[in-house]
Amino acid sequence: MNVDVYKIDGTKSSEKVELNEQIFGIEPNDHVIYLSVKSYLANQRQGTSKAKERNEVRGGGRKPFSQKGRGGARAGTIRSPLWVGGGTIFGPKPRTYRNKLNRKVNKLARKSALSYKVKSEQLFVVEDFNFDAPKTKEFTGILDSLKLTGKKALVLTNGLRENVYKSGRNIDKVRVLQADKASAYDLLNNQIILVQKGALESIEKINK
Repeated sequence: MNVDVYKIDGTKSSEKVELNEQIFGIEPNDHVIYLSVKSYLANQRQGTSKAKERNEVRGGGRKPFSQKGRGGARAGTIRSPLWVGGGTIFGPKPRTYRNKLNRKVNKLARKSALSYKVKSEQLFVVEDFNFDAPKTKEFTGILDSLKLTGKKALVLTNGLRENVYKSGRNIDKVRVLQADKASAYDLLNNQIILVQKGALESIEKINK
């Protein structure tokens, strides 16, 4: 399939690029996307939550009061889980939430996400651009020209473009990523994907 290449001033250039049907035109697999997104989100979790159990709380070695004579319930320690300041019953412990997926599954999920975006007309190709220094104002101007202001957008760059990244990181709802680093979650968690023309080669290479 052929798509237009946009200039950074928002106009269409006379050039068109052909998108690989095996990557941008497959029948999306919803279950594989679900597995990939679930794995991605699980891998973001730190798993450092911790609550002290009864044997870890300091104090409580002496019986707080005599067994009989008070008319209340028996108590052997002030660090019982039933008492304020006591240990926690079945509290959280540090653990890992890592969820590894087969590379072929992740690849199919990325292809499915890209195909969804193309079918929904939410993927645009723009000419390669870079900045001599971080310039948020110029980046904002490009988004204005392409009528993307206020939309949640993912910008996929052709390789590492540090100044482009720094220019876009403070813009609300805009995320800049290297094209070969984007996961299925990244591709789906936006309204528009803006792909630099040169980044298409990286996308095809990593998804072959």
